[in-house]
Formats: sequence, C-alpha cells, structure tokens
Amino acid sequence: MIEYIVIFVAVVSAIIALLQNDLLKAAILTGISGFCVAFLFQILLAPDVALTQAIVEGAIVPVFIALAVLKTKGEEA
Repeated sequence: MIEYIVIFVAVVSAIIALLQNDLLKAAILTGISGFCVAFLFQILLAPDVALTQAIVEGAIVPVFIALAVLKTKGEEA
C-alpha cells in the first residue's frame, strides 16, 4: 500500500516541478521525486540502485540546478 502513496507523491512532485515558474522550487521538487523513486527501488530490494538514485537524482541534480540558477540570476538583472 505504501508503494502507491510513494508513486503518487513522485508523479505529483514531478508534474508540479514541470509547472513551476520558480526554478529553485522546481529543483526541490525534482529532488523529492528522486528520493521517492529511490525509496521504491529500496522496496524492490535493489539497494545499490536505490543508493545511486538517491545520490544522483535526490541530491546532486537539485544542487546543480540550484547553483546554476543562483549563478545566472545576477546576469539577468
């Protein structure tokens, strides 16, 4: 039953991330969906894939997006 809740949260956060105008919020929502997918991999007994998913999609990608947004925000103004 918890799998369905996690899948729902992952899909909803990914859709909301696509509809965001604020890129920092989109980066946070991308991380949420990444951690949800990592949790699903853990439930499916694939801990190596879950760890990789959590590190890459849950942590590194949102940080890189946030840094890119913060570095380029000063050039637009």
